Amino acid sequence: MNSTDNVSGLLDRELVEAESRQPFVSFIDPLKARRNFRRAVSLSRALRGPCSDERDVEVEDTAFTAPDDGRKIPVRIYTPLGENQPTPLPVLLYMHGGAFVAGDLDTEHDRCVTLSRNAEVVVVSVDYRRPPEHPFPAALDDCYAVLCQVSQDTGNPRWDGDRIAVGGSSAGGNLAAGLALMARDRSGPRISLQLLLYPALDDRLTSQSLRLFPRASGWNVEDSPRMWRHYTGGVTQPHQYAAPARCDDFRHVAPAYMLVAEVDALRDEGIDYACRMMRDGVPVELHCFARAFHGFDLAAPHAALTRHAMADQIAALAAAFARPS
Repeated sequence: MNSTDNVSGLLDRELVEAESRQPFVSFIDPLKARRNFRRAVSLSRALRGPCSDERDVEVEDTAFTAPDDGRKIPVRIYTPLGENQPTPLPVLLYMHGGAFVAGDLDTEHDRCVTLSRNAEVVVVSVDYRRPPEHPFPAALDDCYAVLCQVSQDTGNPRWDGDRIAVGGSSAGGNLAAGLALMARDRSGPRISLQLLLYPALDDRLTSQSLRLFPRASGWNVEDSPRMWRHYTGGVTQPHQYAAPARCDDFRHVAPAYMLVAEVDALRDEGIDYACRMMRDGVPVELHCFARAFHGFDLAAPHAALTRHAMADQIAALAAAFARPS
């Protein structure tokens, strides 16, 4: 099948305008990519307008201390407000996207606000270290340190350390999947759910969707080898925690919600990952959103597809936290 460079005709009509506004960000130079990515996020948020749910959520910037060297790991904590709010609340540990090298706590601020308010969870968003200055396993180590601290901080009245989900989009979805594998292998904190949103999982770059959509909105396939090179430090056979698709045994990994977008170069690696987890007995809820592009929900938060996707994620979190340990 031939590649499709002009994808507008393949998209849901509500997404076409949002797709046309997506700025191009190259990841050749990580420093430039960070600046341009931040500008793109700021522009997108300005065009979308303020998040209406923010008035119902307390937002706190703080930091956790890593146990190995005492470094500070910045986090942003979102706590839903309300007189009838049950306590303690379950926790969603969230990792932002940005091809590993870009992104920060502002990148998916609106998503974290909405999930916290509507799923009634405390969201802990992690500002992990980024490559190439800090290649794998730095980002994953930061996230695992926060996961362990949230799990062990049983004296915190706001959250329930026995009910924790991990989630993220794109590169953040990679980190969430890596955390689930790491927690299983280390007999670490119990994870109730992996919330994997169009994740980047496979450094081998052999899927059909990569050939079908080389320049679809939201991700340029030319940046895929650059992204992986920055993250892994150029290692040709990275560890499965870095590239979770390299895992060959998913038994006893946490249940998963997997969202992929039809018009996305990363679509097939997400579908394949979900199917392989299912074959190993992992409960998986797999959603492929037709006529959607990579990052569609961030670009078009008011579209019907986005509302559908968010409702599904909220339901998946509720179901996961309702299940007995």
